[in-house]
Amino acid sequence: MNRWLVVLGAVIIQINLGAVYAWSLFNQPLMDKFGWAREDVVVTFSITIATFALATIFAGRLQDKIGPRWVATIGGVLLGLGLMLASQATTLFQLYLFYGVIGGIGIGMTYVCPLSACVKWFPDKRGLISGVAVAGFGLGGLIFKPIIEWLMASMGVSSTFMSLGLIYLVLVVAGAQLLKNPPAETFKRKTDKPIPELSNNFSPKQMLGTYQFYLLWVMFLFGSMSGLMVISFAVDIGVDIVNLDMEKAANAVMVIALFNAAGRIVLGRVSDTLGRMNTLMGIYGLTAIIMFYMSTGSMNYITFLISVSLIGFCFGGFLALFPSVTADYYGTRNMGSNYGLMYQAYGISAFVGPIVVKAIPLTQAFVLSAIVCLLALGMAKVVSVPKKKEENKYMEQEAS
Repeated sequence: MNRWLVVLGAVIIQINLGAVYAWSLFNQPLMDKFGWAREDVVVTFSITIATFALATIFAGRLQDKIGPRWVATIGGVLLGLGLMLASQATTLFQLYLFYGVIGGIGIGMTYVCPLSACVKWFPDKRGLISGVAVAGFGLGGLIFKPIIEWLMASMGVSSTFMSLGLIYLVLVVAGAQLLKNPPAETFKRKTDKPIPELSNNFSPKQMLGTYQFYLLWVMFLFGSMSGLMVISFAVDIGVDIVNLDMEKAANAVMVIALFNAAGRIVLGRVSDTLGRMNTLMGIYGLTAIIMFYMSTGSMNYITFLISVSLIGFCFGGFLALFPSVTADYYGTRNMGSNYGLMYQAYGISAFVGPIVVKAIPLTQAFVLSAIVCLLALGMAKVVSVPKKKEENKYMEQEAS
């Protein structure tokens, strides 16, 4: 099988999953139709991301056993069903359950499958291919923004959920049919450049026994928190801090999506050359600088777009690099399960950002984000590749 067909399936899937990043477009229409508070509506996004992240644990373990195609197909069905049910929601609880929980499970069931498959097919280009595989997720908001706006203008917010559910169902299930693991996990490349030891495969339990996992997990949490804080409140930042009208502020959704996708590919490729940790240190440093600048509140339309673009670019880098780091440090045999555990940092970050913003003003939240990014930079400086205990290696050899 041509391994690039797997990448094609991955991109088709991720574009549809990534439409979740355009959630801020639904905030005002839902508030206008049902009279709900903005803070309550935004919680839907947090529930979706957290449920999505939790589902990756189960999905990762399942796809390690039965392969990515069936798991991604089930996820596509659940995502479509969740949105179609959300079209009938008349209470916040129903919206949280249908869009947030059922839709979130669908995204989580699907998300880990293309990532795991692509990393196994391309051990020689892990950073680049992880970036490409998740670039569609970043592009989803950009591609679906005009579609969502057109649907809402022509049929209203509830009917838009129904239409999107049908679109996601068809396209995600179609893309899932292209997913397949390679004949052997140690797929060889035609180059002499050294790559991480492919036989150094950790089980989830062994991975949880290393201190490096917890350092990486906290690093992922800090980076994701900063990115999601800007993404989920992008329009609000433009309106409340920069004093833009709603139409201009909404352009941030498209800009963030474009740079989010670019960051996944560009920074993934850079990490193959400069190394994962060197690249991560640069990303954390840039995020901290931009967050400090945004905390001053002295932005105009242009500097606002530049700032959120750079945050989106760096955020894309986090989502591209941590799958590669997980494979580099813990092998590809249990990639689905291991990255599902690592990914919980991202899920928790979806709640941390809104909680912080609700407790303190946005400008102070930006300062806090800058500080934790500097802490993550220090962690990236000291973390090292874990070594497997000799007794674990011996037991595996005996078992084989």
